[in-house]
Amino acid sequence: MKSGNETSSADFILLGLLSQTKVHKFSLAIILLAFIIALSGNALLICLIKVDSSLHTPMYFFLSQLAFMDICQTLIVVPKMAADFLTPGNPISAAGCGVQIFLSLTMGGAECVLLAVMAYDRYVAICNPLQYPVLLSRKVCLGLTNGVWIAASADALILAASTMHLSYCGSKEINHFFCEVPALLKLSCSDTSQYETLLFVTSVVLLLIPSSIILASYACILAAVLRMNSTKQQKALATCSSHLTVVGMFYGAAIIMYTRPTSYHSPEQDKIVALFYTIVPPVLNPLTYSLRNRDVLRALRKLFGKCRVFQQN
Repeated sequence: MKSGNETSSADFILLGLLSQTKVHKFSLAIILLAFIIALSGNALLICLIKVDSSLHTPMYFFLSQLAFMDICQTLIVVPKMAADFLTPGNPISAAGCGVQIFLSLTMGGAECVLLAVMAYDRYVAICNPLQYPVLLSRKVCLGLTNGVWIAASADALILAASTMHLSYCGSKEINHFFCEVPALLKLSCSDTSQYETLLFVTSVVLLLIPSSIILASYACILAAVLRMNSTKQQKALATCSSHLTVVGMFYGAAIIMYTRPTSYHSPEQDKIVALFYTIVPPVLNPLTYSLRNRDVLRALRKLFGKCRVFQQN
């Protein structure tokens, strides 16, 4: 029978975000604040899209899916990360690590593909507005989102199973704040060359191909916008710039992490890069899409107005 302080030899140890320093209450407070902002902001965005009929369009349907992914990613990473701040060197079982890899890769992969779908949505809306109701009907939107989830889950299952199938016969200390594939590869005593090839191929499929679709879509959008009058230009550019801000931050960090060979990874650098596709996007996405979007701001004011009327009655 193990005592409460003992850990199984099969357990991994997460060293956390600040493995070389003492626990900082300020850092923990920032992480918890980011956690609250991400959950409340994305939940509010989903609520607005659900209750306001003016937001029942393909663009906001995809945006609600993005908000849901951000909530899930936050719940997968932050609670364990906060626990590591309070008690450094917290163990995580091999099964728990595998589940965290699967869930985080599912959300990350789904967001990669969904951002490409959202770029296609903007391309159709701006370049082919008359065909928009047909090309992005409700049935098509549901089919696209189902495809996103299925593709991301299949990729995550393959990578998670392959990662946990490797042998870990040395140190079990993961120098990261969650079970991240590149960090685990550094600990494996197996030959990981074939696995790294698989990781590179899946990264090309889920990162480089969608990012190419996004660039092609926005090249067409830019050409179309330049032919519009100034009023329409401003509206189109405001909507697209929000999406491009999210894309640049998310894809940039993910490409840096997953397309480099393991030998080029540095633990401290990897942890900073990982923040930009696990913690930062869920915090910034609701702000990026709401503060620069008149429809969302209008729906928010309408919701607050209804709340005031309800309180007065």
